[in-house]
Amino acid sequence: QVRVVESGGGLVQPGGSLKLSCAASGSIFIINKMGWYRQAPGKQRELVATITSGGTTNYADSVKGRFTISRDNAKNTVYLQMNSLKPEDTAVYYCNILFITLNSYWGQGTQVTVSS
Repeated sequence: QVRVVESGGGLVQPGGSLKLSCAASGSIFIINKMGWYRQAPGKQRELVATITSGGTTNYADSVKGRFTISRDNAKNTVYLQMNSLKPEDTAVYYCNILFITLNSYWGQGTQVTVSS
């Protein structure tokens, strides 16, 4: 069994910063890709950023230059540093872990609210 747990969400003012963390534990195989997705009310879940085991990153255009994804392979943990936050970044943020077996696991989500 694999557990994926996110943390670090909260309420922040426009222009502020937050750092999300996501840790995978349990029956861990070799992780291929780790990523962050988000879902705003009334909208579909969308990709925010991903990072491969080799460190290759991919970002949604809406967050490029403001968000940075990183990972600690030894800790099976992925991070999302979010700077210059905007109200439109408000959403539930989900972590996804993709193993080389192509099994994929999601976390429960963490709320990020950007508001004055």
